[in-house]
Amino acid sequence: MAVSTAPYGSWKSPITSELIVAGTIGLGQVRLDGEHIYWTELRPTEAGRNVVVCRTASGKVSDRTPAPWNVRTRVHEYGGGAYTVHQGTVYFSNFADQRLYRQEPGSDPQPITPEASWRYADAVVDAGRNSLICVREDHTGSGEAVNEIVRLSVDGQSDPVVLVRGRDFYASPRLSPDGKHLVWFCWNHPNMPWDGTELWLAEVTPDGGLANPRQIAGGETESIVQPEWSPDGVLYFISDRSGWWNLYRLQTSGEIEAVCPKEAEFGFPQWIFAQSNYAFESATRLICTYSREGISYLASLDTQTLELEPISLPYTEIGGIHASPGQVVFHAGSALTPGAIVQLDLATGNLTTLRCSSDLTIEAGYLSTPQVIAFPTTGGLTAYGFFYPPQNQDFVAPAGERPPLLVKSHGGPTAATSTAFNLKIQYWTSRGFAVLDVNYGGSTGYGRAYRERLKGQWGIVDVDDCVNGATYLAEQGLVDGDRLVIDGGSAGGYTTLCALTFRDTFKAGASYYGVSDLEALATDTHKFEARYLDSLIGPYPERKDLYIARSPIHFTQQLSCPVIFFQGDEDKIVPPNQAEMMVNALRAKQLPVAYVLYEGEQHGFRKAENIKRTLDGEFYFYSRVFNFAPAEAIEPVLIDNL
Repeated sequence: MAVSTAPYGSWKSPITSELIVAGTIGLGQVRLDGEHIYWTELRPTEAGRNVVVCRTASGKVSDRTPAPWNVRTRVHEYGGGAYTVHQGTVYFSNFADQRLYRQEPGSDPQPITPEASWRYADAVVDAGRNSLICVREDHTGSGEAVNEIVRLSVDGQSDPVVLVRGRDFYASPRLSPDGKHLVWFCWNHPNMPWDGTELWLAEVTPDGGLANPRQIAGGETESIVQPEWSPDGVLYFISDRSGWWNLYRLQTSGEIEAVCPKEAEFGFPQWIFAQSNYAFESATRLICTYSREGISYLASLDTQTLELEPISLPYTEIGGIHASPGQVVFHAGSALTPGAIVQLDLATGNLTTLRCSSDLTIEAGYLSTPQVIAFPTTGGLTAYGFFYPPQNQDFVAPAGERPPLLVKSHGGPTAATSTAFNLKIQYWTSRGFAVLDVNYGGSTGYGRAYRERLKGQWGIVDVDDCVNGATYLAEQGLVDGDRLVIDGGSAGGYTTLCALTFRDTFKAGASYYGVSDLEALATDTHKFEARYLDSLIGPYPERKDLYIARSPIHFTQQLSCPVIFFQGDEDKIVPPNQAEMMVNALRAKQLPVAYVLYEGEQHGFRKAENIKRTLDGEFYFYSRVFNFAPAEAIEPVLIDNL
């Protein structure tokens, strides 16, 4: 096929929004149960329903949870750890009522918790006592929810028993193989779990209670995640006491032993429950993933010699590790292949794709390969990101034209972007946009010191890094410095709005459920994040001045470029009034502004039609701002003042 010449932004692409939502699902938590492998699927075409799926040893795949059941918990609002499986019986949290259900093979789900304002997550089965141990979030009282670890009977016939309470948050209750010990970690306001957590261990009494609880690791400045028991009863966990999230274990003497010191991250921030970065194939072999400079690796650790052996794989993003004798199952992705759940035969090295997030086949000529970049930023420091140049095998731009650049600011902000296959990015690059996906200071994957660059500096360091990344690419001649735009969701939306308000680098932007008023966020958010801003900004109300100074809503007079806002009307994390205050201010200032409000959506969009509308709507918005003609017809978005 002949290559056509057309301006950047006007390239016709086969990667349409309709194709993305029709052919893409979200792959969630993996569980192994004997020879059966389970996982969850988020299906945009089913209004964002989460389904437990089972694959038998023979390879037969089928849904375990039928419609309308939606396997999702709202503990900490972000959820995770919404189900577990034991001997074919699935225990799960149903989103509509937040009750726990038991579903035996071939039977309908049956509730095992009462109708009440309780939420459950991160359950483990105590088979010897016919019970579940899990985190419960109690919303029955007034004021802040109460988090605790409870024991529940698997048939729902007895009242729940509270095992541990008194801390603000709990996670990862894990029972030793002999059922005699329980471990968990916990933390208190104002810490977030990546700031400081405590690891606790207790004996389990014959009646299922706990005795002699003691703290064995952790503290105010040490983040511990993912405690796990080896098959022979040794306690392992991940700690960042060295400045990096590394693997440790508890010796019989009570001493803590580093099992694999490395300037790499073996852990991720505990935004959701039941994250798994390592698992035991046997008592002597641990399979783990770690990341360096945004790239993930898989490795095998001999628990006796402590030798770490890399496992060569064609993936750059690896997580959700689960293992059993002879195999490991995990989430995997790369820059040019969709994310998938993959099974690795440890004896033969054979890889089997169990489920792919997309069945789409896209020719490589339409896909942009990300380039890992490090660029200079404020204070003589270095920041990181992934640069995607425009790519479409059918088109080239006119001689001398440079592409517009879309800078993407990830959410969290304590999180990270990766090189994993992302059709939403390829949507842009295949139309002639360059994309810079920034891991600004504060991002994870680069050690604790890099993560703590954002302490007290949110709205400054992250913005500096996005601005400096964009200007660096423009100075290199890789993008058009007069056509720089930025977008982001949630915390990334805040970074976006700060960059548009307090700097003049970007010519337009898009905010997805982004924060515009820090005071409103501090006073009108859920328990998990209620004190998050203490470390990112400062204590409130003591440092109210900083909250005002860094809130774009108070400085709309400095904003002089077009912005589009996308928002869910049921968002409890960033309520709609945050977007609406900003929109109204821009309307009053006669600046081009668009506001798209989705009914029934929360924090992050799950419905196919809304995901499609958002992608196309942002692209349409920029086509009007920069006056280029999209190659295909796009449903217009109402833009005020344009």
